[in-house]
Amino acid sequence: MAGPLTGVRVLEFAGSAPTAFVGTVLSGLGADVVRVDRAPAAPGGERPPENPLSRGRRSVALDLKSPEGIEQALVLAEHADLLVEGFRPGVADRLGIGPEAALARNPRLVYGRLSGWGGQGEWAGRAAHDLAVLALTGALDTDPATGAPVLPPTAYLSSFAGGANAHVHGLLAALHERERSGRGQVVDTALADGAALIATLIHQWRAVPGNHTVTDAPHYSLYAAADGLHLAVAAIEPRLYRNLLEQLGLTETDGLPDRSDPAAWPELRALVAARFAGRDREHWVKLFDAVDAGVAPVLTAAEAAEHHQLAARGAFVEVGDTLQPAPASRFDRTPAGTPSRAPLPGEHTDEVLAEWAQASR
Repeated sequence: MAGPLTGVRVLEFAGSAPTAFVGTVLSGLGADVVRVDRAPAAPGGERPPENPLSRGRRSVALDLKSPEGIEQALVLAEHADLLVEGFRPGVADRLGIGPEAALARNPRLVYGRLSGWGGQGEWAGRAAHDLAVLALTGALDTDPATGAPVLPPTAYLSSFAGGANAHVHGLLAALHERERSGRGQVVDTALADGAALIATLIHQWRAVPGNHTVTDAPHYSLYAAADGLHLAVAAIEPRLYRNLLEQLGLTETDGLPDRSDPAAWPELRALVAARFAGRDREHWVKLFDAVDAGVAPVLTAAEAAEHHQLAARGAFVEVGDTLQPAPASRFDRTPAGTPSRAPLPGEHTDEVLAEWAQASR
């Protein structure tokens, strides 16, 4: 891998999916990411199915319940720039690989802690799954337009978009500050922190008297075509809405319900749904591909990789024998290469221990 983080060494302790996502993002930026796995029951074995959350890094197998394994982990921490762990609060400290032990060995280390609820409060040690985090932070608050809670998104909004991405930002900010101070520090991120932050727009919408979110509006919804396949409509701006109506053969001047009135939404939704249900999805795809109306087909992952817009961006790449999303940011001077396939647990133990132990800071 190349990329702007070439030369940056990251020590990742295997655990939660958000922590793995942090490692995937950093490796996609060119960092040398080494994941600490549990020692496999038997060396070697069959390679698991390709997983984007495991790609782009090497793996060492350490027994973190043994003094030898803890010492090996601290040796790796001595030569790392970033350390990422997603244990429940207090676990890393009890094992002997917490911030106090790691920073004593390497004062320049940026030590990243990613947990569900953070290290403070009565819920610090509780499990924090996506839906519960979204509910507690206000992201699923009742929609004034419908009187019902907002439906949760299918993507892992708090785990990845909120917590993991916020953690990446914090790690890189601390890495930048280290260039000025010469000192590392602890970066503590909770999924709840990130979820609350990305819900800012929802809270802002609801703070304005008379304002309604668009989460259940007929111009911001999904519709089924005649073949049962779906299209997404996100015609928020007036220009997009006018284009949508024009392509559907509807006009605001013919007594169409006012979209600014939530009371009229059921009737308007029924009219729009009836038009989309009259033709197959492919008809609508071709029609709206030439018109900017905020309409897009709901695609499978395989279909997405073949869509002309995503293909033009190179949004998917072959990793091993599977098609996966490419690293997201693009760099003109220091482009990142194609990620390497996911390692077997412990596949690089001897290699990494020898290489990092000999590295000079």
